[in-house]
Amino acid sequence: MKRLGERAAKFLADVLRGAAIGVAFIVPGFSGGSVAAILGVYERLVGAIADIFRDFRRSMKTLLPIALGLVLGAAALVLPIRWGVERYPIPTVTLFVGLSIGGLPAVKEKAPGRPTKRNVIAFLLPCLAAASLVFLPVATRPEGFLYCLDFQGYLLLFFVGAVAACALVVPGVSGSMLLLIFGYYAPLISLILGFFHGVEPLKSLTVLLTAGAGMLVGFFAVSVLMKFLLKKFPRATYYAILGFITGSIVAVYAPFSRSAAQMGMWGWVVSFAFLSLGAALPCLVMYAMKRRAANRTKKPPMGKSAV
Repeated sequence: MKRLGERAAKFLADVLRGAAIGVAFIVPGFSGGSVAAILGVYERLVGAIADIFRDFRRSMKTLLPIALGLVLGAAALVLPIRWGVERYPIPTVTLFVGLSIGGLPAVKEKAPGRPTKRNVIAFLLPCLAAASLVFLPVATRPEGFLYCLDFQGYLLLFFVGAVAACALVVPGVSGSMLLLIFGYYAPLISLILGFFHGVEPLKSLTVLLTAGAGMLVGFFAVSVLMKFLLKKFPRATYYAILGFITGSIVAVYAPFSRSAAQMGMWGWVVSFAFLSLGAALPCLVMYAMKRRAANRTKKPPMGKSAV
């Protein structure tokens, strides 16, 4: 009975982690991979995706609760987050920036010790690459163009889905930011919302299945690469992950530069409060997890047996 309760608790914890990853996928500039690394499930997630054909049952045991949480988190919060990003973009985005900053120490723990020159290079190059997304031009497409795709359009959508899969595999590389740059972000969000309201359900489903198929191919290909890097060069890979996350913090504000210029003093006060709150939450969670782990490993007093 106790073991069953532990399994249920672990399943629920992975569902909640998946929900956090799904929320990160919605916000332009944020990476589900970053959230997975901060929450400590990155290696498990990458390993499960890479080994899905080798050990399907074990991989699905890992992926199922995370995927369930991802779908539930994205579906439940797509409207509130879209409302926050449209009405109050800087405070909303700054909350997620705070979460990223607060989670950096948890990622750094995966690469203990003093950094070498190779580690510094592994940090700087991805950091600059992620930050350079600011300079990429954003394509503009009409929101309804996904309802009128031809064969070449579906092939391009498949490719875009594969590239966007980096959001759940490469920390710091935001799939939603890439979709925004390619001009697919707003049309896909509108299409998903339209699908739930019964607008062109067959065409919407075809578009979503095509994008999903591309994402599955991208997930697998990049996961195999990341698993290899984590196995062969673990410290350098985690420094690269730190670089990607740090650089993405700069890039996340790029789509909202006009809103930042128009924001008043109270907007910045609220943004700073959200930044502090976001940074504090991962630190508190990390402290609680360490304290719980320490309590589990404590030896019973002399003369008393462990319960």
